[in-house]
Amino acid sequence: MQTLRSLRVGGVGLVLVAFALGLLSASLWLQSNARWSAYLDNAKFAGAVLYDSLQTGGEPPVGVRISPLDAQDQARAQAGIFEQVSGIAPTSLVTNFSIRPDLTRDRISRPLTLAVLSSDLRYPLAAVSSRADQTPAETMGALTMLLATYCSDPILIAKLGQAPWVQIDGDRVWSCAAAPSDLRLLAAGISLVAIGALVTLVLNSSAQFSGFAQMLRHRNRIGGPQFYQTEGLYELREIVSSVNSYLAGERDRLAERAAVLSGVSHDLGTPATRLKLRAALIPDADLRAKLEADIDSMTGIIESVLTYTRAELDAEVPRKLSLKSLLQSIVDDYQDIGRPVEFAGTQKMSVHGAPSLFMSRRGVGSLGDDDKVIVLARPVTLARAVSNLIDNALKYGRRATVSLEKDADHAVIIVQDEGNDMSAAEVENLMAPYRRGSNTQLIDGHGLGLTIASTVANLHGGTLTFEPGAKGLLARITILRR
Repeated sequence: MQTLRSLRVGGVGLVLVAFALGLLSASLWLQSNARWSAYLDNAKFAGAVLYDSLQTGGEPPVGVRISPLDAQDQARAQAGIFEQVSGIAPTSLVTNFSIRPDLTRDRISRPLTLAVLSSDLRYPLAAVSSRADQTPAETMGALTMLLATYCSDPILIAKLGQAPWVQIDGDRVWSCAAAPSDLRLLAAGISLVAIGALVTLVLNSSAQFSGFAQMLRHRNRIGGPQFYQTEGLYELREIVSSVNSYLAGERDRLAERAAVLSGVSHDLGTPATRLKLRAALIPDADLRAKLEADIDSMTGIIESVLTYTRAELDAEVPRKLSLKSLLQSIVDDYQDIGRPVEFAGTQKMSVHGAPSLFMSRRGVGSLGDDDKVIVLARPVTLARAVSNLIDNALKYGRRATVSLEKDADHAVIIVQDEGNDMSAAEVENLMAPYRRGSNTQLIDGHGLGLTIASTVANLHGGTLTFEPGAKGLLARITILRR
């Protein structure tokens, strides 16, 4: 399957090959059935003719030879010690069978006593067909057909009425050498090969497309590739090439946007500084304060947009860091300037065990202590996202409490405010760019804080969600631990 390079060409070719193999398998199966049926019919016919020849003393059927036993073997056979007859293996298994005489014939037939000797098995005589109107010849034919069914090379010792015992050799009729080659197993194998080839094609193709879709779904996660490479189908490689071209174009556009915004921010720096210097000369204090606030707002908007674009550009190199230390340093910075922000530390998360057949309740445990909570992250970008959530908590509430939860796969940064009257749904609506709350006249901001935090969470393989807490709203940034 590794040589299949195109689903259109190779797939169609493989389907045609599988169809041809299916036809070959069906042909072999039908031919084998026909030959096997003819072989069993011939054994059945030979048995019926053999019975008549024993009754009448005529010639046996073609391929069957009847030989009388010598005096010693006659005595052994009469005593029922058939495995000691000359030419018979002493370990042979004996199957006794008798056919009653046919009283409906004009000339009364004699009963036939048979001993079937085989080194492999005792024959299941229940498989011999029996009907109310069945003739002894038909019964003998059913027996020889049963002998032909099994590859065991049986030897028959028979006695007709009071006549001497005879040995019947039918190797050319019902032995393994006379049986036709059974190609049904080969036919089944060919069918399995054809089905396996098609199933492998479908599964491999599906796995290749699903694998690429999985990689593309998580392309913004830390450590994700800039370009994608794949081996496999031509169609998939074409899709990957198109996606790479699209992503390269997106990166170029983001880089151009960041360059433009950086240039604008730099170019506005000089006139903004001049405006502040000139505003300082205005004697009216209220007017001077308003002008300086407008200047700060203008530069703040540019910086917010530039920060958002840099987060989208994913330019910061990720590294391993202690998430607890990062959060502690952020909280310390707020506390140094007298802001009501606290760090509640790392909270233990309960882990539920698997259900048990012997207990109605699932066990509950907790993960071991891991104070550092090492993660692979972009420290500056992540710190900016946490700071934005803290700023929102302080804007819409009285204070902010930062805590950390962890499990084996994820770390959750929790920022809880106090006294926020907004619902979780209302706050989630503010994650769109330039969305602000209803009290925009009372608080500062440019409408990009939650947008940046959500983008940063996505870049770290997680999400930003909100939910009601005990005192206010809980903002949860979930990131992957790697």
